Amino acid sequence: MPRSTHSVPSHRRRKKILKQARGYRGGKSKLIRTAMESVDTALLYAYRDRRQKKRDFRSLWIARINAAVRLDGMSYSTFINGLKRNNVEVNRKVLADLAVHDPAAIKSLVEIAQK
Repeated sequence: MPRSTHSVPSHRRRKKILKQARGYRGGKSKLIRTAMESVDTALLYAYRDRRQKKRDFRSLWIARINAAVRLDGMSYSTFINGLKRNNVEVNRKVLADLAVHDPAAIKSLVEIAQK
């Protein structure tokens, strides 16, 4: 008896892949082989970029803090070092938000860091 390749599980497997590939252009959303390749790649990128997003935001925050602190004549590294020496525990996310929305607060923190 010949082997059946059109069984319900294989249909379900292919349907699941094609459902994940919905919205892709051309054959990537219609042909099973190219859809599998593009879905695998997309899932790998999604996994990798969930971790990279954290790094990207941290570097953005550092750039914003550095730009705001340099207006007051101080570098980023000396600013962070001064805050640590004066036991000011404010994370970079909050500092970057202050740098964008409240320059007066950054100015007072620079004065604290200079002591």
